[in-house]
Amino acid sequence: MTKTKIEWTEKTWNPVTGCQIVSEGCRHCYATQMAYRLAAMGLSQYQGITKKAKNGSIQWTGKIQQVESALEMPLKTKKNTLFFVNSMSDLFHEDIDTSFLDQVFQVISATPQHTYQILTKRAPQMVSYFKKHPVPANVWLGVSVENRQQGIPRIKELQKIRATVKFLSIEPLLEDLGSIDLKGIHWVIVGGESGNQARPLKAEWVRKIQQQCYKQRVKFFFKQWGTWGPDGVKRSKKANGSLFEGKIWHEMPRIKRIGTV
Repeated sequence: MTKTKIEWTEKTWNPVTGCQIVSEGCRHCYATQMAYRLAAMGLSQYQGITKKAKNGSIQWTGKIQQVESALEMPLKTKKNTLFFVNSMSDLFHEDIDTSFLDQVFQVISATPQHTYQILTKRAPQMVSYFKKHPVPANVWLGVSVENRQQGIPRIKELQKIRATVKFLSIEPLLEDLGSIDLKGIHWVIVGGESGNQARPLKAEWVRKIQQQCYKQRVKFFFKQWGTWGPDGVKRSKKANGSLFEGKIWHEMPRIKRIGTV
């Protein structure tokens, strides 16, 4: 469990590590680099999940680790906390045992003072799990939406599930998404890609999403421009910042805080 620089959460909780590329949004995944460094530091839960390719890039090996020792961490956290679950994996990865998923949600249900944000690119697996299991009231469910072909269909899957908060992580936004059906969606996060190989983000793409959020009364959170600024110039992520049309858009759903503080 780690404090994080991710603007829309407070801490990360990683009961699973390791992943695989499933769509265009994964191409420059930040988690591979981080996992590789953590493995080099000797952390056992990151051993064997990444490798360095011949071209020098860091890639997933496909190995998934279910980290039993991480399960108890939220139980030890008394202060109300907003947790992003599995920043270093995907909780609904095909290779995760259902019995382990059950243990994760038992911990979540046992800690109603916390709020858990769960984001996936494997929406059908998420739907399948929740056909047989209730969604705890302190869980926010989200899907990644990077483009039309692979991202938009995930929204329809998310809309099949009943949850306290349903959200979209449109980061990295790789193209104009066109008209989006936001029925039942409470929150939309938008951001550009970072790094030397980042793909550009265009202001008109962001504007179209923001306008649809406004019309459909959905909270809008603009996270960052990333490597490419609104003027189409390549700079550092810090230099481009997170202003969109002259203001900070950090709208969020209301967090229901209960239990100990």
